[in-house]
Formats: sequence, C-alpha cells, structure tokens
Amino acid sequence: MPRDDNPAKDASEAPDNGDTADDAGNHLSTAAAPTRRARRREHATAGPPSTGITAPPRARRLGGVLAAVVLVAAGGGLVSATALTPQDPGNSRPVTAPLASVPAGSSVGVCPGPARLLEGSPVGTDPQFSPESATARSDVNALVLGSGAGVLPGSRLASLTGSTLVELAKALPGSESPSASPARPAAAPLQAGVVVQQGVDDVSVLSADAQADRQSSAGAVMRYTAEDGDLRGSAAAACQQPGNDLWLVGANTALGRTAVLKLSNASSSPATVSLELFGAGGTIQAPGSRGLLVAPGATRSVILAGLAPEQERLSVRVRSAGAPVAAHIQQSVLRGLTPGGVEFIVPATAPALRQVISGVDIQDPGGLAELGGKSGFADAVPALQLTVPGSADAVIEIKVFGRDGQQALPGGGVVTAKSGSVTEVALAGVPAGPYTVAVSSDVSFTAAARVTRGLKAEDAADFAWSAASARLGSQHVVPVPGQGDRFLIFGAPEGRATISYAPVTADGKIHAAAAADIAGGTTASINIPADVAGSQLVGYLVSAAGDPAYGAVLLQQDGKQDTSTIAFAPGAAGQEQVPVTLGY
Repeated sequence: MPRDDNPAKDASEAPDNGDTADDAGNHLSTAAAPTRRARRREHATAGPPSTGITAPPRARRLGGVLAAVVLVAAGGGLVSATALTPQDPGNSRPVTAPLASVPAGSSVGVCPGPARLLEGSPVGTDPQFSPESATARSDVNALVLGSGAGVLPGSRLASLTGSTLVELAKALPGSESPSASPARPAAAPLQAGVVVQQGVDDVSVLSADAQADRQSSAGAVMRYTAEDGDLRGSAAAACQQPGNDLWLVGANTALGRTAVLKLSNASSSPATVSLELFGAGGTIQAPGSRGLLVAPGATRSVILAGLAPEQERLSVRVRSAGAPVAAHIQQSVLRGLTPGGVEFIVPATAPALRQVISGVDIQDPGGLAELGGKSGFADAVPALQLTVPGSADAVIEIKVFGRDGQQALPGGGVVTAKSGSVTEVALAGVPAGPYTVAVSSDVSFTAAARVTRGLKAEDAADFAWSAASARLGSQHVVPVPGQGDRFLIFGAPEGRATISYAPVTADGKIHAAAAADIAGGTTASINIPADVAGSQLVGYLVSAAGDPAYGAVLLQQDGKQDTSTIAFAPGAAGQEQVPVTLGY
C-alpha cells in the first residue's frame, strides 16, 4: 500500500519515550538533559517565525492526531486518536475502512489418488476376492483455457510433491507474482491446453497461473475403475480447490463399510485440521479428531471407523487452520465376499437454507424395493442425507424434478431433521431416470444424494454420491473422463434456463456451442459423444442464463454396474477487494 511520509517525518523529530538525542544522534537520558529540555520549552513558547499563514483549526487538530498516533505506536501499541484528543461533535463522522485490491492467485485443483485398501487388510488367494486388482486404472483429464491467439497461462499437472507429470505451458520469467499475468504462446495456435487420460498413481495437482488479474479457467477430473478385487467399481471426482472449511456427507462405518478421509495439502505451509462428526444420533465427540497436522506436499489418511465406529450415516466437517486443504472420503462396500462399490465423497456446499443436487440417476423402483428389503442392502437404494449442524430441528421440504416435471414423494416430501445429526430420506417410488433434487428448510443444512447400480444381490454393484452444488454461472470448465457412457445432466428447479455447452477436443480446439432450453421444474440429459470433428472430446465450456440452473456429469459403463457423478466446479475468480482495518 502507498505510504504517507509526513507522519513518519513528525515522528522522527519527536522523542518516543521521554529520552532525547544529541546532534550526533546519541540518546541521552531525561536526567542528563535538563538544560536541553528547558531550551526546547523556551523555543516552543517563542513559536516559529511568522509566515503570514495560519493553519486552520481542523488541520491543527489533524496534525495533533497523527503525532499522537505515531507516539503511541512507537511505544508498542496503537490507540485510537479519539482517546487522545478532544472530540468536536460537529466534525465527527464514521470512517469507512478502505478497500484493498487482492490480486487473483493461481488456479489450483487437487485430484484424488487411486482408491486403495487399507494396509494390513487380509489378502485372499482367489483373484475374484483379492484386495488387489489386476485391472485397476486411474487417470486424469484436464483443460486449461488460453486467453486468445493461442496464449496459454503457465500451467502443469504435477504430483503433490511437485514433480511435473505434464507441462502444458511454461511460466514466463518473473511470473512468480500473481498479478504478473504469466502466459506463453503455445507451439500451435491452440485455444485450450489439454491433458488426455494421464495415468496417475497418487494425488496430483493441476495448477495454472493467473492472467490479467483473473484466475485462469482450468479444471481436471480423476477417474478410478477396476473390474476385479474388493474395490471393484468406478469412482470419479472433479479436482478441487483447497479450502479451510469443508463439509462431506455420506460416510458409512458399519460392518462391511470402509470410510477413509484423505486430507491433502498442496501449499508450502503446514495445515492443522480439526474434524466435527455428525451421526444419526447426534454429534460425536471423538478423541483424536483435533489438531491433525498435514505437512506441505503431503496427504494424511484418517480411518473414520477409529473415530466414529458403527455409524451407518456419518457427515464430517473439516476445518483447517493455516494452509487450506483438499478433502475427500474413499468409501467402499463389501457385502460378505461380494463387492458393493467404491466412491470418492467430495465436499458439498456449506450449510444454507436451500440446497440443490444434480445428476441423481434412479433405477427401476420395483427392483430397488425388492433389493432394499434384503438383509445388508439398506444402503443399496437411492436416498437423500441431510445434515443439520445447528441447535434447532429443521423442517425440510424435498422436491424431485425429472424429464416430465416434479415427481411425488411419500408424505408429500416434508420431513423433520433433528439438529446436530444426519437424517436419511429414501427416494422410494420415483420412476427410473435422471433427476434434480431441490431441498429447502427454515434452518441451515447441507445435503447429498446416494444413487446405486445393480439389482441382484449376488452380483457386484456400485454406488455414487452426488453432493449439493452451486448454481451455474458463466464459463465453467467441465472436463469429462475418457471412457464409458457419459451424460451432461442439467436441472432448472424454479424457472426456465438456457444453457450453452461448447465441446473442447484433444487437439485444443473449442468448437461451436450448442444450447439447451430447460423448462422450469425439469431435468435434461444430454449424451456426450466420444469425439467431435474427428478429435477425442475432453470436456466442455458451460454457461447458464435465465433462472437458476444446476449441472453434473453422470458416468456409467455399458454392460456393467459402474456409476459416478461429478458436480461442476465453480467458475474462475477475478480480482477481489477486501476491507483493511488497522488494529492492535
């Protein structure tokens, strides 16, 4: 910030603690300088030479205030000037804290590592039930938008420890400052930098430098698949911007269920994390849930059953002091020797009076009712989980919107959720198809929906959690995994919305956008093609206009029970202004 030199000059001319200084600048004690002090009093009485100009009273008051502030600050504290000078009621007015511009920082997305079983788990000899998979694969697709004319920001996909996996564009020299807008023309006039199915074996980080005081538009998605082993199934997640306060809904630590919280620190500063746990019976006080240190460039795993055992419904609030962290829960199900699926549970939006969940794909209701009635399959049916962190119960209204409009729920869709606990509401009787779930309440809450695939108890199954997400805005970067059946799911719970989606292909081209007109109270599903104009499709740029709209990517696998949902990440942020207040 610019500095006013005048107060500093006044301070240099005035003693700051009662001592004096000689002409050479050496300090003299008060007792040793009575003669000098007397001469100064005489000089003050005589006053300065007359200039014919008299300072106005307000200027004299201001000078006194500044001198007083500087004197007190030099003594080790900062005291309001109103405590040091008489107040003039006629001239008093509130002072607004000045706004300081904060340059946009780099875009950072932390991608989960591959799903892995806990160390020490028993190893079977039958490959079908072995904890290790011979077919497991994990890869990342990523997009980074250029600023035009083939100019890409300095960007790369790297390991959490900093080793480069793919360099999309080098940062220009001197680009360490976030406001320096580092960018370098790509070798060819690309409109986007892309990473196509880059294999990973651990946590990875997509980073892109800021351009023109705005975060670069970038995004990545990680997908895990396995056709054998205890972690058979599919799990996918958008690579997330680290935060200091995150909410995760949908964990389960009951028999045959494994929930491992993964905390990753992509910064150069340590993070100290504390966890708040909410179960079906209320808040859970767990020793060992506070003061968890996550070192820079490291991931810490927390077995949630060690903190909250035998919890069929568990939500976790992650609060970080110091560096922000990325967090997800690796959730898996094993019913006897039959794999029941694997999923990455990612943060939902913070508690609010209204939440919307996209990409809720429901199977045949008759088959689900039969399966859910069997022992051990209560969590094999679709349901909504609601977490109310406050001290008051919440009256919740649930609305489910499909292709043909709103679908009725048992009891009219109104339930009471207990404070400090997790409430589950079955989405029973809803016809098969993709849905958008809108939930409102008189008390703040957060939410997520569970969807499942597989209707036979003897067969391997899979499940996915779709977390509450934010309203769509302009230019969301939506990377999509490179395999399987993929769908864009859009919902407009209240009124009509228009959504444009422009394909981005592996050759870096952004193609002409298509538009979808979504009627109010409906959900639309759009099939994602394998390629566009002969090049593999890697993702979309999505923008929405009109009434509130929400979106997700739905992933499935033809002939298999794999399923995953990926909520759209927020758009890039620009330069922010924050109020600056000086205090002790």
